[in-house]
Amino acid sequence: MKILITGGAGYIGSHTLRQFLKTSHELYVLDNLSKGSQTSLEDLSRIRNFEFFKQDLSDFKGLKELFKTQKFDAVVHFAASIEVFESMQNPLKYYINNTANTANLIQTCLENGVFKFIFSSTAATYGEPKTPVVSETSPLMPINPYGKSKLMSEELLRDASVAFPEFKHCILRYFNVAGACMDFKLGQRYPKATLLIKVAAEVAAGKREKLFIFGEDYETKDGTCIRDFIHVDDISSAHLVALEYLKDNASDVFNVGYGHGFSVKEVIETMKKVSGVDFKVEIAARRAGDPSVLISDASKIRSLTSWQPQFDDLELICRSAFEWEKQC
Repeated sequence: MKILITGGAGYIGSHTLRQFLKTSHELYVLDNLSKGSQTSLEDLSRIRNFEFFKQDLSDFKGLKELFKTQKFDAVVHFAASIEVFESMQNPLKYYINNTANTANLIQTCLENGVFKFIFSSTAATYGEPKTPVVSETSPLMPINPYGKSKLMSEELLRDASVAFPEFKHCILRYFNVAGACMDFKLGQRYPKATLLIKVAAEVAAGKREKLFIFGEDYETKDGTCIRDFIHVDDISSAHLVALEYLKDNASDVFNVGYGHGFSVKEVIETMKKVSGVDFKVEIAARRAGDPSVLISDASKIRSLTSWQPQFDDLELICRSAFEWEKQC
């Protein structure tokens, strides 16, 4: 198949590209490089060739021309704005970058006969759950514009599939993605990342002065938020599985996580342990838009697909992140 990966120079996109490069698919990457890494793409090109288009999804005319020229068979859509706190400060950016651009991408797919679509969604669509563990049927009540913009995109996909039954999509709701490839040849390069394990690894490696805990007054075992942290390579492999799933199945949605959570303080202690660095930590006020607990019920993807996570170990995830920061 000819597969277009949007946002393929970003953190999860580049790791997924790496896994797709091990297949026989013909691969194309579209990224505006606002947060993606040209270096990552250059490193990945040593595995085998793929074609790169430096382009923004808001360039509707250019996108339509690209689809007419290339005749893709499937799209794996990562390109988006992803920071919860920023979305509270600049919501329109998220509705434009995430929802409006996804609508245009879907329309372009339909106009050009591209009927397989894998969508990078988020556990933020669940908002502040009434239960600590959420399944795909749990209420969808996002509490920040990031989650809302992703949920709107999900609805666009569902409506498109109803109107055009040949258009099949698979929605993957990620939980907290972290870590780097276990050979340490690929990781997250964006210097202003806000993901907890990434930031903790940067502090341990001496790239930042200290780490902030945003709130220790949540109703959890130690007062800090609890999240389901999943290794980036396990998230990446879910996209290959999802594309395979669409061959013989209807459109669907899957949580992608491990099904258990760790608090912010537990993650910090684990990073200190694997790095051997007792780095500086300060308590700060809560950030708007952060739910207290978010843990996946990922039994559906395990039972209906061939997805089998390989790196369900917090120490391993933290160690991979730290080793990457030391050498990148």
